[in-house]
Amino acid sequence: MRDIALSAIIGALLLLTIKHPAVGAFLWAWISIMNPHRLTYGFAHSMPWAAVIAGLTLVMFAVSSKARKPFPMSSLTGVYIALMVWMTVTTLFSINPPEDVKDRWIFVAKIHLMILVTLMLLRDRKHIEILIWVLVVSVGFYGFKGGLFTIATGGSGRVWGPTGSMLEGNNELAVALVAISPLTYYLLQVSKNPWVRRGLMVSLLLFALSILGTQSRGALLALLTMALMLGLKNRHPVRATLLIVGLVAVAIVFMPDSWSSRMDTIQEYRADTSAMSRLYTWHTLWNVALDRPLVGAGFAADNLHVFSTYAPHEERYAPVMGTVWVAHSIYFQALGEHGFVGFGLYMLLGLLTWTRCGKLGRLASANEKFSEWVPLLMKMVQVGLLGFAVGGAFLSLMHLDLIYYLVAIVVLVDASMREAAPRDAPSKSK
Repeated sequence: MRDIALSAIIGALLLLTIKHPAVGAFLWAWISIMNPHRLTYGFAHSMPWAAVIAGLTLVMFAVSSKARKPFPMSSLTGVYIALMVWMTVTTLFSINPPEDVKDRWIFVAKIHLMILVTLMLLRDRKHIEILIWVLVVSVGFYGFKGGLFTIATGGSGRVWGPTGSMLEGNNELAVALVAISPLTYYLLQVSKNPWVRRGLMVSLLLFALSILGTQSRGALLALLTMALMLGLKNRHPVRATLLIVGLVAVAIVFMPDSWSSRMDTIQEYRADTSAMSRLYTWHTLWNVALDRPLVGAGFAADNLHVFSTYAPHEERYAPVMGTVWVAHSIYFQALGEHGFVGFGLYMLLGLLTWTRCGKLGRLASANEKFSEWVPLLMKMVQVGLLGFAVGGAFLSLMHLDLIYYLVAIVVLVDASMREAAPRDAPSKSK
């Protein structure tokens, strides 16, 4: 029954894509982030939905001149494209043979290609808010369910993400929830329907419980950082900060002893194998970057050749030596895979996104058309970016599409405001 229902929904949206290619952009985001077909057990489970959706969307994008918008070229999109180009360059100079990195490059390239197409299919507030709803529902579904599970188990059970996706692990799901919680708060503030607002309020509380229920130590730090910044970005920063942080503190108090014991290992990282494996891997990737500063190791740096060549031989790493580990950090992942150049572009992309949020928020405050939604949205994107920056320090999520969609939201707001400016100019001159 699930297979039939999901297939019917996707089929209907594919038909809409033929007439409105923008629907294909929303559909791609939903399938790629939520992976709803992984919740089925029959024919729909293994269907190549992403390929079908991408193919149809690209065809309609190519043939429908009315649907295409000008590419929003700016310093932000320039750095974004440069990062994609550089990842291709590092693939050509990868330590691994081409056949070992080709699939990973194709996977990453598809993510960015569809986001670039999205930037030329969407505009204005309606499109942007539909995209936000898609992101929130795609990740929030698992956060809502995980929050209920945390309540039902008294916090003793661990929340996991959807099987077969980039958010499958408990840590990955937790950080994704941290990143979309501010967008959920934005929808709460701009929604007019009281039932929708109530549902979003309940969702935010369940998201927080789900994050705690993942028992992710890195996500706990990200949650606290996000909660603090969310309060500071509020209209009443002191009151809001105390309220939000207080609610998180109350939730933490009610978590069981098993949860507290796991969080306490943050202070005892030298005795924790998981923490030591991260330090060991970061040291390894640092050595790779020093030896190959421009191109790094390329994709799939978590391989035996890299670790046998660059891993440190120090007594403190004895418990974790001889094993190949993933990067466990967006920063060391960027550095190890793509060298100092790739790392610099990745960091510059985040910095430009943050600063552009601030600039757009200030410009929108003086424009009636944008003042009631853009400043708040830009603040919430900043909060989401900060939460991801903290939580991502402990996870290999450099290529998580959700975060690039945050960049896309900023680019779309920027493009919408730029393209509205010429239309506003005549009315101002009268």
